Amino acid sequence: MATMKIKKNDSVKVITGKDKGKVGKVIAVTEGKVLVEGVNLVSKHAKASQKYPKGGIIHQESPIDASNVMYVHKGKPTRVGFTTIESKKGPKKVRIAKATGDVID
Repeated sequence: MATMKIKKNDSVKVITGKDKGKVGKVIAVTEGKVLVEGVNLVSKHAKASQKYPKGGIIHQESPIDASNVMYVHKGKPTRVGFTTIESKKGPKKVRIAKATGDVID
């Protein structure tokens, strides 16, 4: 599979779906899906347990497809690309913001 352009702790904006326009921090990344803080909340019914002593309805994030979010750079959503830069240890592959050309990491 291709390299993921979105990584953990990135700030992203949802561009489609029921939460369109929301901005949040990426909690986790899996194969083609991202878990974004405060986005795509679902209600889960939980029995009483040590983790949830009272049980009841719990609201938690659900994964959304990575194609439905855009990286936010300097407050604006942008596409992400890759380029190589020269470093002391040789060429290094880095992510860049397509809108500005700035190196992200």
